[in-house]
Amino acid sequence: MNELEDIVSQLEHGDVPLEKAIDLFQKGMQLSQLCGSKLSQVERKIEMIMEADGQIVKKPFDPLTEESGDSVG
Repeated sequence: MNELEDIVSQLEHGDVPLEKAIDLFQKGMQLSQLCGSKLSQVERKIEMIMEADGQIVKKPFDPLTEESGDSVG
C-alpha cells in the first residue's frame, strides 16, 4: 500500500519523465489490482457472530446491509 501511495504521489507531482510515468502507472495498476483482490478475499472471510434467540448464529458480513453499529432491541 505504501508503494502504491508513493507512485500516486510521484505521478501527481508531474515532474516524472514520460517513460518513467508510464512504468509507474503500470506498476500502480498492478498494485491496485492486488490490493483489490486481497480486500475481496478478506471481505469473504469476515463473518459476524450474532446472538439470536439465545443461540450463536454465524452469518457472512455484508457492510452494505449492516447498520452503522447501532444496536437494535
